[in-house]
Amino acid sequence: MTELLAPAGGEQSAYIALEGGADAVYLGLNDFSARAGAENFDVQSLERTARFAHVLGAKVYVALNTLVKDAELPQLFALAKAAWQAGADAILLQDVFLGQALKNACPEIVLHLSTQAGCCNVYGAELAKVCGFSRAVLARETPIEEVAKISAVIETEVFVQGALCTCFSGQCYFSSFAGNMSGNRGRCKQPCRKKYTISRSGFEEPSYALSLSDLSVGDRIKELIAAGVSSLKIEGRMRRPEYVAAAVKYYRELLGGGNPQAAFDALRRAYNRGDYTSGLAFGQDRTFLSQKVQGHIGAYVGNISYLGGKYFCKSDEECSLGDGFKILRDGKEVGGAVFSAAAKNGFYLQSKSGLKNGDEVRLTTSVRTNAALLNGQKKRRAVIVELEFIAGRPPVARCGEFTLTGDCPLSPAERAPLTQGELVNCFKKVDSLPYDPEVSVITDGVFMQKSALNGFRREFYRRLTEKFCPVRREVYFQFPRLEIVSKKQMKRARIVGDGAVFFDCKEDILIYKPDDYTRLDERFFTVRKEKYLYLPPYFTSEDERTVAEYANRFDGVYCDGYYGFLFAKKYGVKLFAGTGCNLSNAVSVCAAVRAGAEYFAVSKELSRAEQDRLAARGAFALTAGEIKVMDLIYCPFSRTCSRCDRQKTYIMTDQEGRKFPLKRYRVSGKFCRFEVYNCVQLYADCGMCGELIDDSLTRGEPKSAGGATSGHAKRSVE
Repeated sequence: MTELLAPAGGEQSAYIALEGGADAVYLGLNDFSARAGAENFDVQSLERTARFAHVLGAKVYVALNTLVKDAELPQLFALAKAAWQAGADAILLQDVFLGQALKNACPEIVLHLSTQAGCCNVYGAELAKVCGFSRAVLARETPIEEVAKISAVIETEVFVQGALCTCFSGQCYFSSFAGNMSGNRGRCKQPCRKKYTISRSGFEEPSYALSLSDLSVGDRIKELIAAGVSSLKIEGRMRRPEYVAAAVKYYRELLGGGNPQAAFDALRRAYNRGDYTSGLAFGQDRTFLSQKVQGHIGAYVGNISYLGGKYFCKSDEECSLGDGFKILRDGKEVGGAVFSAAAKNGFYLQSKSGLKNGDEVRLTTSVRTNAALLNGQKKRRAVIVELEFIAGRPPVARCGEFTLTGDCPLSPAERAPLTQGELVNCFKKVDSLPYDPEVSVITDGVFMQKSALNGFRREFYRRLTEKFCPVRREVYFQFPRLEIVSKKQMKRARIVGDGAVFFDCKEDILIYKPDDYTRLDERFFTVRKEKYLYLPPYFTSEDERTVAEYANRFDGVYCDGYYGFLFAKKYGVKLFAGTGCNLSNAVSVCAAVRAGAEYFAVSKELSRAEQDRLAARGAFALTAGEIKVMDLIYCPFSRTCSRCDRQKTYIMTDQEGRKFPLKRYRVSGKFCRFEVYNCVQLYADCGMCGELIDDSLTRGEPKSAGGATSGHAKRSVE
């Protein structure tokens, strides 16, 4: 059976999801969570949640899915152990090699590879499996054809509802370099949700140029299930409990053949950015971008009419005090409003904004809907409880094979004996546990103090719960203590694109990054240097067919994704593991070298001191040139191909006047992809690692620190 997986930003959301019919929930702890801004859990609240879930036959997955630095390894391993002991059914990690070390230390632990790892092809899936992962949470951009292929290799989990990241999973450094708050560390400031202009005709006006609509696959889950997907995942650890309730109810209705339309209407009211998109698994649709409205757009309920000095909305919607609205004009938000009074055929609104006739009214907060969602039918575990309260014998309570017998014989009642009804009512009380007991009683009229009876009941349900949720045996493991003997790396490498002057480059290694992988610059093959082909983080079977024709003409591949390890092995070439592999600790660095990396680049979010501690043989650090901050696996111009001017590079300008290059490229097929680069170049002092220079935009390496940034060289990312 396909699993329905729900988000739990806090305990209330977890209970609502489980009571609403979710088969599993995923949550973060107070540390190493990719949603650091959520309420999150400590070990005690995790233990309570896991017990509640296991009583219902559901599971709990714990996300420790941020990048982990060397100094944090002991804490990460200790927290993973604590989470496992507290009842977690799986641990989610972004770092595939850190997962391998955790699995080696504790073979019984279950690992899921986070979407942050960017698994989008069978090579990434096979590496995850080799490293001990039992499931891969696929990158949101993975097309349905690849989903089927990956599902044949490893158990897959796919997003079906919620917010979409603009950047390819695990490759966003925009927040990191724009504000020192790393998305890879769970602290994204979402610069993608801000307004930008783009230097292309028709895009000169400020808009939410990179803001994506919310994902809602809806009935197309059938295609995902047919492709072999094991788990359907709802995003939303930062969202309110009523949203979680609405999303679970909608997909439970779809899976169970209920009334999905009514559930979908409630979901639109709970949270809806951009009126939804079916996402990139099925190809970019016209609703993919939400360039006019950034936040919750709600559900359409009517239009404004100005009547008698008041704003009136003609509508069939039943609204009430406390309801909130967003007002749109020509698709753009112009203000907000609140419910004022009911009227025939509609209702009146109050607003501080100057509204006009015809303005669109969108319901964003419905008190009635939210109450129904939070107080809906709650899933419970049916149990049959048999009681025997016989004078001269200890009290007995049974449920199946489990029996609890009291310590002392019961006394016959001299007056007011315990009735069957009183005993039934007592054992109907299950406190916060999700039981639905059917109670039968055999008694001949006994006396028992109320406090003793309640204590016996509580002990019965406590021990019954232990039977359903046995305490895990203690596991013992420690993180592997690895210290890299740093040695100054003398080689230099440069990433070059089409149009670059690479014949007289002084670097030892050249990494060719073509604008169009179907049309390479043949001059590159005549250069007598160590040559590598750049492979982007998102890579499909179609891309492989394009690259396979000439992969062996290079000494190796420079790959910004984990899939490169097995790709290089298949084609018999060397591997340069790129900055996109996010290697940030000694455990992962050593594992990457063992896995076959001839060279590797450490994370560009580390300080120079942190990079130097990882300077093993073959280590490089990005020291100069461009800083790629985003990979876009979609067209920010909504695939208006017939009107496209096909410029190689555009300029994206934010409201502070900062200019970010937006570069076009193509690997295979007919659609382009894009990269966003930092507004200023990098110029940092060289440390122990070899120097990696990114000349992707052919602007040339900066000659001095003037007008450049030192990145995180001096200040480690938060």
